[in-house]
Amino acid sequence: MTEGTTSPAAEGVDTLSRLEQEGEIAADYLEGLLDIADLDGDIDMDVEADRAAVSIISDSGRDLQKLVGRDGEVLEALQELTRLAVHRETGDRSRLMLDIGGYRAKKRTELAELGAKAADEVKSTGAPVKLDPMTPFERKVVHDAVAAAGLRSESEGEEPQRFVVVLPA
Repeated sequence: MTEGTTSPAAEGVDTLSRLEQEGEIAADYLEGLLDIADLDGDIDMDVEADRAAVSIISDSGRDLQKLVGRDGEVLEALQELTRLAVHRETGDRSRLMLDIGGYRAKKRTELAELGAKAADEVKSTGAPVKLDPMTPFERKVVHDAVAAAGLRSESEGEEPQRFVVVLPA
């Protein structure tokens, strides 16, 4: 290897440590937020699919519901603020995923089922199926479920009315 280059294995370790650093910064930011809001919650960090994943969990989920908001709107805003906090510290754009009270995990399961159901409908009718508008996170989960069912899908429309269309094979 030439000077200044790293091996693929070293790059993998560098990426993992960078993502772990993102998780640490995000956890510190979120702990401060919980303190300011006087909310109880434990923070769990992980690395999933090449991105840092941070979850706030609590024994009494009612408190955390305030941080999720209607249809996850507050959660989305907090995720963006957390990404900005990471960016401020590292100088790098973050793709960090934030979950609060298991909201995203539950939503991911529901969306995967929706994608599979839409794929089944397309297989039986042969006609494309258009789904309701979704966030980028929601569309990604549906696209993955449709691909797992052996079909293809596309996103159409403009934000915030962008939606998934499931297409015949």
